[in-house]
Parts: sequence; structure tokens; C-alpha cells
Amino acid sequence: MIRLKSAAISPGAASAERAVRGRLELGVSVRGGRSVASRQFHEGALRVLRPHYLDGSGQVCYVMVNPGGAYLGADVFLIDVEVEAGAELLLTTQSATKVYRTPGAFAEQGMNIKLGEGSRLELMPDQLIAYREASYRQNSRISVHPTSSLVMAEVVTPGWSPDGATFKYEEVRLRNEIWIEDGNGANLLALDNLRILPPVNDVTGMGFMEGFSHLGSLVVVDSRVDQGLADELDRIVREFDAYTGVSLTMTIAGTTGIVLRSLSNSTEELNNLLGACTGVLRERWYGQAPLNLRKY
Repeated sequence: MIRLKSAAISPGAASAERAVRGRLELGVSVRGGRSVASRQFHEGALRVLRPHYLDGSGQVCYVMVNPGGAYLGADVFLIDVEVEAGAELLLTTQSATKVYRTPGAFAEQGMNIKLGEGSRLELMPDQLIAYREASYRQNSRISVHPTSSLVMAEVVTPGWSPDGATFKYEEVRLRNEIWIEDGNGANLLALDNLRILPPVNDVTGMGFMEGFSHLGSLVVVDSRVDQGLADELDRIVREFDAYTGVSLTMTIAGTTGIVLRSLSNSTEELNNLLGACTGVLRERWYGQAPLNLRKY
């Protein structure tokens, strides 16, 4: 019985009273016809690998790494990303984000993202794995210009348990706060709160993730988002072994968002589903091939 509930969490409220274990700051701008880092800082257990380019588009790809290997109890990680006007960034992770036992206090990640005029960000981390007795909170505040483009995908999966049972983590909370800023102020486009609680007495059933174990999410914010695109993505996801819903946000300053949420029993199936959806956007909007982010 996994319960999905609205969860009101104040970003950074917990981190203000706890030590920060890792901090990463990354700014990207355009130079010489391609996107490069204009600001880069890290301390503790967070950093990025050297940049690379997957094609000739000029989009820069950075890979975040956590040398510590996992998030533990009371750990706080802070990430600040700014994509300046006209720049394009693909941000991913080297491996899955693993949250182990968190006795006494939850682990937390806070992310602040700002997209400038005509900029683009694809945020494509590997899956989040919550293990036995893990409690995790992820708070993201995203500021988007009406002419910028945001695509972010995420998969949440339960980790292995010694007794072979699933859903042994305590809870996972994910909060995305998306604002549209056009120089005349900020307007809230979407506030997405998700709280996943483990089963009670190992009971599963309808209404509680419909008996599925894995959750996939895709958020797209772009002026080209419309009902036609939402309908097309809905047709695409029907080809996969997953239970999926697609919805549109309101439109602010000509910009609309799509929120796709999918339930399955397979990380691979959700990755393929999200990859198919993002592949359509990459080819149609930028003439790029689908992503292939296999890590070895």
C-alpha cells in the first residue's frame, strides 16, 4: 500500500539547521557558438565531471557525481544551476542516487534552477533508489523565462531489502515549484508535491499506486507545449507496460507545462517510456537524436 499524498514542504527549511554535506554551483553561458561553464563551484561530496558534447548542436553535457556514493541520515545536498540566455545544458548523474538508512533524520536535496531568455535545460538523472528505513526529501525551485525550455525526468524505485520485501523505505517526498519570470515579476506555473509512503502491513491494492512499485515523472515547460502534444505523448506511453497519466498546467506568458506520471514494476520500462517521450521533443524541436546516456 503505497500512498501518494500532497505534502507541503518548505524548501531549505530543514537544511538551515543541519550541516551541508555537498554543494554544487554551475552556471552555463554561450561562448564561441556553443555552451560552456561560466561559473563552477563545488565542495564536499558533490562535483561535476569534465564537460562533453554529444553532437554538433553546441549543447553541453555535465555529469554530476557523489564520491561518497549515497545519501545517509541528516545529509543535506544543495545544487544551484543557472542556464544563461541562449545557452543549452544537459545535466545528468553518473549513477543512481541511493538513499540508505536514515535513522534519526531524513536525507535532503535542495535544487535551485534558473533559466534565462531562450535557454534550455534537460535534467535527466539516473533513478532514485530508496532502501530499507530510508527517508528522503527533494525540494526544487525552478525559475523559467517564457522563451526558455525545461525538460526533466525522474524515476523512483524501492531498493533491495535483506528479507526480499519491497517498499521498506519510510518515505520519499518530491516537491517541484516552477515559476515563470519575464522581468515584470514571477508567477507560479506549477506546484507539484508528491509524498510516497511505504505499505502498511504489506497490504497493496487499488488506489495506492495501483499495486505498482516504481514511479516515473516527466515535466516539460515550453511555449510549444499544447493539447496536441499532450495527446501525442499519451498515445506514445500506451505502448509501454505502465499505468500513465498526462496533464497540462495553466498557460502563463505564453508558456505551458506538461506533467506526465507513470507507474510500473520496472525501472527499465520507465526509462524506455520517458526516453521515448523526450526523444520526440529532441527530434522535433532541435533535430537531435534520442539520448543514449549509458554509463559503464
